[in-house]
Amino acid sequence: MSPVALVTGGAVRAGRAITVALADAGYDMVVNYHSSEEAARSLEVELTGQGRKVLLAPGDVSDASAVERIGQRVRDRFGRLDVLVNSAATFISTPLLEIGSDEWDSVMGVNLKGPHLMVREFAPLLLESGGSIVNVADHMGLKPWVRYAHHSIAKAGLVHLTRIQAVALAPKVRVNAVAPGLVLAPESMSEAAVEREVQSTLLRRAGTPEDLTRTVLFLVESPFITGQTIVVDGGGTLDETPGFY
Repeated sequence: MSPVALVTGGAVRAGRAITVALADAGYDMVVNYHSSEEAARSLEVELTGQGRKVLLAPGDVSDASAVERIGQRVRDRFGRLDVLVNSAATFISTPLLEIGSDEWDSVMGVNLKGPHLMVREFAPLLLESGGSIVNVADHMGLKPWVRYAHHSIAKAGLVHLTRIQAVALAPKVRVNAVAPGLVLAPESMSEAAVEREVQSTLLRRAGTPEDLTRTVLFLVESPFITGQTIVVDGGGTLDETPGFY
């Protein structure tokens, strides 16, 4: 039986790239999505055409009851889970003093509460398989990105949650995180802002989705690494200026 991996937010953007990379590595896939049903079904066709088993698992990862339903679908279809990648995220630019309570809760719910709920739900299966968890954080969690304040704070929390999960699930389950920089430009980011971020990196270039997926696979396949966060940002977090854009 092939190993099984679940990627939250796995139908689009970085999540899709991770899903495809894991499928290429031999995993049958559980693709979670919230509002991207068309993209999820297209991806299902693509991966099944390559001989992989695919389960589409819709649901908002910040909703505990939705996460429980995802868990039941996985148990019914596969009865196992070997890799969990928490990739689902929101990305909203709002100045700190303009963030309202509902928006704050929404961003924290998807970016920080969601990974906790998913790990809590799937811990029994992962403990049984001796599996691995990779949380997709963000280099914005390592610098004061003023215009993405709640996103940055949630991702900073996810870096620390990764450490706590690693301790809680040791020694059977490894938990790590990857903190990408500009590997896929957000749709809301202007060309000028993208260029400013490129110039803030030591390598003076943007990354690619493959830079991210290569690191995720490295963490999945590295049996003596746990509780760590690997930053994939071309050295951007070493720039001394705060992230204003």
